[in-house]
Amino acid sequence: MEEQVGTPTGTVLRRVSRVVLLDPEDRVLLMHGFEPDEPSRTWWFTPGGGLEGAESREEAALRELAEETGITDAELGPVLWRRECSFPFDGRRWDQDEWFYLARTRSTVTRLSGLTELERRSVAGLRWWTVAELSASHETVYPTRLAELLRTLLDEGPPSAPVVLETESA
Repeated sequence: MEEQVGTPTGTVLRRVSRVVLLDPEDRVLLMHGFEPDEPSRTWWFTPGGGLEGAESREEAALRELAEETGITDAELGPVLWRRECSFPFDGRRWDQDEWFYLARTRSTVTRLSGLTELERRSVAGLRWWTVAELSASHETVYPTRLAELLRTLLDEGPPSAPVVLETESA
């Protein structure tokens, strides 16, 4: 069962760990998602998902990365960013408290064999992106400022404390 946290307004937030996975060439791995009932509505996003049971955020990040990408040799680094987001997907509203972890890998071969049933209905594939490709792209990417955030990360290194990103709501 996923661990959730309440807010002062009574909204229940799903606790999520996401992974900003960089390869030796500083490319980031993103998943290509789509609305199951509307496959033409697509976006790119970082691997990750909700905490299960008593697992830590770090454990969830590594588990989700392995399940969604097949990559198991990633070295998990610090939390880069935190954000709250709210969006409709697959007939329901998702309210999430997301922590984005930096991770590095030497492996660039991916596989989608560990996806859940919902992920199999809503993930088209994976792709390694350079910052330049992200900056030039007109596709939807979450978080929305990912190209800028990655450029800062690569230029300055990880922040001394997690940066709180603007709340995103759709």
